[in-house]
Amino acid sequence: MTILLNSLEARDTAFVLHPYTNASQHLKDGPLVIAKGEGIYIIDSDGNKYIEGLGGLFCASLGFSEQRLVDAATRQMQELPFYHSFGGKSHETAIELAERLIRLAPVPMSKVFFANSGSEANDTALKLVWYYHNAIGKPEKKKVISRWRAYHGVTIASASLTGLPNNHRDFDLPIDRVLHTDCPEYYRYGLPGETEEEFATRCAVSLEDLILAEGPDTIGAFFAEPLMASGGCIVPPPTYYEKIQTILRKYDILLIADEVICGFGRLGTMFGSESFGLQPDMIAMAKQLSAAYQPISALMVNEKVHAAIVAESEKIGTFGHGFTYSGHPVATAVALETLKIYEERDIVGHVQQVAPLFQRRLHALGEHPLVGNARGRGLIGTLELVRNKETKEPFNPADGIAIHAGKQAQAHGVVTRALGDNYSLCPPLIITEAQINDMFDRSERALDDTYTWARTNNLY
Repeated sequence: MTILLNSLEARDTAFVLHPYTNASQHLKDGPLVIAKGEGIYIIDSDGNKYIEGLGGLFCASLGFSEQRLVDAATRQMQELPFYHSFGGKSHETAIELAERLIRLAPVPMSKVFFANSGSEANDTALKLVWYYHNAIGKPEKKKVISRWRAYHGVTIASASLTGLPNNHRDFDLPIDRVLHTDCPEYYRYGLPGETEEEFATRCAVSLEDLILAEGPDTIGAFFAEPLMASGGCIVPPPTYYEKIQTILRKYDILLIADEVICGFGRLGTMFGSESFGLQPDMIAMAKQLSAAYQPISALMVNEKVHAAIVAESEKIGTFGHGFTYSGHPVATAVALETLKIYEERDIVGHVQQVAPLFQRRLHALGEHPLVGNARGRGLIGTLELVRNKETKEPFNPADGIAIHAGKQAQAHGVVTRALGDNYSLCPPLIITEAQINDMFDRSERALDDTYTWARTNNLY
């Protein structure tokens, strides 16, 4: 039987299963088909132009038309379009990229393992936690702790680390040995009269209580995003990580920093770990590693972890982990060129220059009647939408307030994404001050329209 479909939209709904999409609603609404990109802008198949307010998915750091990255991919495709890294094989761009990443690391690191996505990098980190403790003779030290509202990916293991209900519901997750502790969002979880530092202390005490309840000899690692982006741009309170790391050291627990979103300039430092004083044993990275022009991720491990891998490989005869496309030549060539651009154009310095305006405009919208809290750092931020600013009462999830705000933003020429009741912005790092003002002007009009819609529909 031949199916005749006359538009991209119809063909999409007929054949494509979309990630993170209401599959039922999509059959009715269809897709927004993107045809082209220019700088921080994307253009749909009807010619409408939008500011990409979420940098794709927190990843398109250099925008959508960086010719140097296109050229890097083309050159590599012509010279060596594919080779693997199994069995001691290698190639120049993977070697050079690993060397450069080790030099950039915020704390001393030993080796780089390449994968294809943030999920795979975090999945690998979890496997290495188990592998490491087997190697050092502590086979019971296998439980790992993440946090509620964390986001670490969508594989079975990394989705278990993720602390968002919709990533667990009906997928039969989380798996055994993955635990979650308190989310460090002061606005939502701080007690009346409690200071931010007191809240940080309470979070740390809660973590230690969990460790003691489970048994310190059974806890192998703690996973943390420096700033929890997908969970609602949660900026941990002062002294939080200092207190958390003291506890981890006390009980000999590895720290894995998930830098998939924070890494490569997003917070105004090369890595988010620098912003918050983290001293991780492993660092996962992806997204802005290649400015999203190629799928690639990496996991850096320190010498303590690497030495255990070497010892266990001697016993077993191999390090039995890896992916076909680990260190793919085209992906590593593009990532390498991306890092060169960051250095040559001082992208981190640019973020430091324009971020104060971004944060001023963000926090000014905290006064909007729809917004309960504005929070962020560097070039990432969110507006938490609430029914009552005084009591912090949230909207009913069925109201879809952030989804509607996202639709209004799109109507005003800004593409973003509803994350719970949060209106989030995370634009390409190359954004200018004029473009920041334009993005926030459009976002404010979108919030005004959403507020009118909410009142008209008696959501207040």
